Amino acid sequence: MKTLLSTYLLMLSISVIFSCNVSEDNTPKPNTTITDNTNNQPPVNNPEPSIKNIQLLSLGDSYTIGESVCETCRFPEQLKDSLITHYGSNYTFNLKIIARTGWTTSNLINGIASETLQNNFDLVTLLIGVNNQYQRKPFSEYQTEFPQLVNTSINLAKGDKTNVIVISIPDYAYTPYGNGNETISKEIDTYNAFAKNYCDQNNITFVNITDITRLGLVNPDLVASDRLHPSVLAYSFFVEKLLPISIQKLND
Repeated sequence: MKTLLSTYLLMLSISVIFSCNVSEDNTPKPNTTITDNTNNQPPVNNPEPSIKNIQLLSLGDSYTIGESVCETCRFPEQLKDSLITHYGSNYTFNLKIIARTGWTTSNLINGIASETLQNNFDLVTLLIGVNNQYQRKPFSEYQTEFPQLVNTSINLAKGDKTNVIVISIPDYAYTPYGNGNETISKEIDTYNAFAKNYCDQNNITFVNITDITRLGLVNPDLVASDRLHPSVLAYSFFVEKLLPISIQKLND
């Protein structure tokens, strides 16, 4: 009887132990959850493209300030608008103009000196000299001051001459005011030849727009209402020449 009872108790113990092991192996622990994290990764944020700000500076006289045309019609504004169209919304363009009707090279030098400017311009244009000719200033004055203005332009263009564009002087002989005066044209040629030669020798970009203005008598639409200065249309032809060069410079 004692042996039978012992055997029974032994079998009962084995049964309990086996039952506990099965429970531990197959029953999830309390407060334990099984999750799939494959779809719970933090979202990847694609950063917004940064906006690049381009600084433009135009130096000159009445041809730069746009005498007798609207503010947005002058060539620096038309050039800025064309650049905005080309580059799109990831770029902003700020334009600074230092120019005034009647300014000679001396006036422009003083005008620049009166401004507080940073040497951080991405593109600088320079168009000056017609009033030296018109006001009968000594040509030697232009020969001295034009190079000075070019070097000032380079300094303002981050010290990089490849960021500078020198523009030839328009020929106002081909307007009703100039009435085809050949002396005017010859003197303008002298000024432009000096400027181009200086730029060529120093590897500075020189753009000829004088040929456009010399169509003013055969195409009156190229002359503004004052019968002397370029029209909106003429300035748009300036920009056709300046735009691809400007884009190339800004891309380099």
